[in-house]
Amino acid sequence: MEPIWIAGPCAAESREQVLETAAQLVEEARSASVRLHFFRAGAWKVRSAPDSFTGAGEEALPWLEEVQRTWNLPVCVEVMNAHQLENCAKHGIRAVWVGARTAVNPIEVQQIADAIRHSDFTVMVKNPMIPDLKLWMGNLERFLQADIRQVMAVHRGFPDATENIYRNAPMWQIPIELKVRMPELPILCDPSHLCGQVRWIPEVAQIAMNYGFNGLMTECHCRPEQALSDAEQQMTPSDWAQMVSHLDLRTDAPDLSLIKQRAKLENIDNQISELLYQRMMVADEIADIKRANHIAVVQPQQWQQVVKHYLKHPEDTVYQDFINKFLELLHQASIERQR
Repeated sequence: MEPIWIAGPCAAESREQVLETAAQLVEEARSASVRLHFFRAGAWKVRSAPDSFTGAGEEALPWLEEVQRTWNLPVCVEVMNAHQLENCAKHGIRAVWVGARTAVNPIEVQQIADAIRHSDFTVMVKNPMIPDLKLWMGNLERFLQADIRQVMAVHRGFPDATENIYRNAPMWQIPIELKVRMPELPILCDPSHLCGQVRWIPEVAQIAMNYGFNGLMTECHCRPEQALSDAEQQMTPSDWAQMVSHLDLRTDAPDLSLIKQRAKLENIDNQISELLYQRMMVADEIADIKRANHIAVVQPQQWQQVVKHYLKHPEDTVYQDFINKFLELLHQASIERQR
């Protein structure tokens, strides 16, 4: 199955921005011998802060219609209700996605499914904000039962209050379990919302491909530094084309039961690596404070407090032995950096 590539700006900001981004994406895709399947753009944006840019709304639909007409490139738009869906149809837009916030409300999802019943729309359903596999599957089934033949799932991660290097926790085991239970359903990864920063996107995109995902929905902007929303997670079209053209696309069918466990390990390892480095950076800052205040580098009582955070599983003697060795190395490294 050919990978499905979807790219475009987080939000449609102006006609010039939409057309320039589309033109660059089409050209970059052509140069990289990559097929761009859909141009994505948010006409209506649900934002956490009330003063944030919420999209151009219905005004953006003619711009997106122009993209379809100019490059014969299908456009997909996020919809939150049947009225928005109707406006998309008026402008020839036949692909939509249900966002993570809407996906937590089955009543709203059902209303969209009823409005789109027996039509030729393509529908993409993002995972809900909460890590609830049954809720995600139920939303997908609503559209399948509405006789929508082209339905896809989109994994964008889950908000997580714990320490996490990404914007959203991947929890890869959830989309992989979805793939186990609904194997015929294409599943895409949205690395932009999952990562929150461009620097993580290529790595996460490759992980998704390794896990047998069917494509990516990526945010791209002609001038990301000027974007009115989510600037830090939008790639340039050239960076996007370079990324997708260099992804290692596996042709063998993965063992999903094994992949589920490896997914957990890879997610943990990625975060441990970054968090350890961040810890060293904080140790450097502490060294500056100690130096300025003539405080000794070695603080035995403080280190004992650190040790307590790690010694939480005394019943596992093999683990405790490892932790003791690890903590010794960690303490030595911290002291050396501070000196």
